[in-house]
Amino acid sequence: MKQTHKNIRPLFVSLSVLLLLFLTGCWSSHEIEEQSLGIGMAFDKGRKTFIEKELNEQGEGYLRKDLITSTYQLITPQVASSTTKQAGPQQKAYLNVSQTGDSILQMTRELALRNEQPLTANHMKVIVISESLAKSHGLEQLLDLNFRDNDFRPSCLLLISKGRASNTLETKTAGEIPAFRLVGIVENAYRTTRILPPMSLIKIESKIKSESSFLLQNVLSVNGQVKFAGAAVIDGKTHKMTGFLNEEELEGVTWITGKGKGGVVKSFDEETGQLIVYEIESMKSRIIPRVKGDNISFEVNIESVGRLSENWVVPGNAFKNEFLKKAEKLAEKEVNRLVRNVVEKMQREYQVDVAGFGNRLRIENPKVWKKVKKDWDQTFSETPINYNIQLTINDYGTSGGLRK
Repeated sequence: MKQTHKNIRPLFVSLSVLLLLFLTGCWSSHEIEEQSLGIGMAFDKGRKTFIEKELNEQGEGYLRKDLITSTYQLITPQVASSTTKQAGPQQKAYLNVSQTGDSILQMTRELALRNEQPLTANHMKVIVISESLAKSHGLEQLLDLNFRDNDFRPSCLLLISKGRASNTLETKTAGEIPAFRLVGIVENAYRTTRILPPMSLIKIESKIKSESSFLLQNVLSVNGQVKFAGAAVIDGKTHKMTGFLNEEELEGVTWITGKGKGGVVKSFDEETGQLIVYEIESMKSRIIPRVKGDNISFEVNIESVGRLSENWVVPGNAFKNEFLKKAEKLAEKEVNRLVRNVVEKMQREYQVDVAGFGNRLRIENPKVWKKVKKDWDQTFSETPINYNIQLTINDYGTSGGLRK
């Protein structure tokens, strides 16, 4: 019996040592109360804030060019606790800090000289870049740190702002956090065809490496309010913003790609001039490349199922097949207009493919794609495109019948 105890004792000692090793798994952890969580960033052309000017006058500063102003949206323990205890109309649930310089990393490190809790970017949700900066600097330069740094999640979203990007990180609504608001608006794509699918850092890095032109959602800001409006065109060669699609043109791109989850098509009755609104329940699109020798063309087949959601036509009977067929044709005509207008702008004005035509050619005709991919945007601008659009109304609500 004693011999058994002697054999078991070394085993217990070994297990105890192993357990102690597992308990050290959190040795490098930091308490959340000690963190300053970065949730949003904005990049603008360099313009020192009043606080920066005052601080520079009192100190010698450091050698830099004032090329970029980075604004960081933070949630700090102090902000969180004060918001909970003193909620009011002027109380903010976030803190914005701006820093001007020429190195994104160095500007981030400067925050450690101004705040007790250094910035941590593990929870970064969105980055907004101003139009003026996106036109003067390539995205591969502006986002180089974000691509390299493991602290930034690949799922972090990127947006473009026509005005100062920092303004999109402001709000006058108590308790609202602007970075979360922007991410939340992206989720509303099931309500409209004017919101692009989310463009994350990992998707953008892929586009840059493949030298593909693409779109970034544009956001406007006025007096603490924001609106998604149109999209910025990013050139695949320079990686700079080269133009802009308005809201209707962005709708056209959504129909071409077939990635819309919802929205409306507004048309007008040719006889009465009255409004008819088709609401999208589903859509799909297929881009078919046609290759004959050295000639390339495309056929775009668009299909959608929806409902008649609003009808101002008087007289009329929305329950009759004849009226529904007319409403379908009017909606198809409007979609055709949206699609042709945006393709015209892509091919003639910007000479870039931001709707995925080249990608379909790459998938279905890789040998042909290999020949043309180097100058694809130029080739695309001269390529004929035909459209087939079919919309079907399968529901017209509970109200209709004869209107006199």
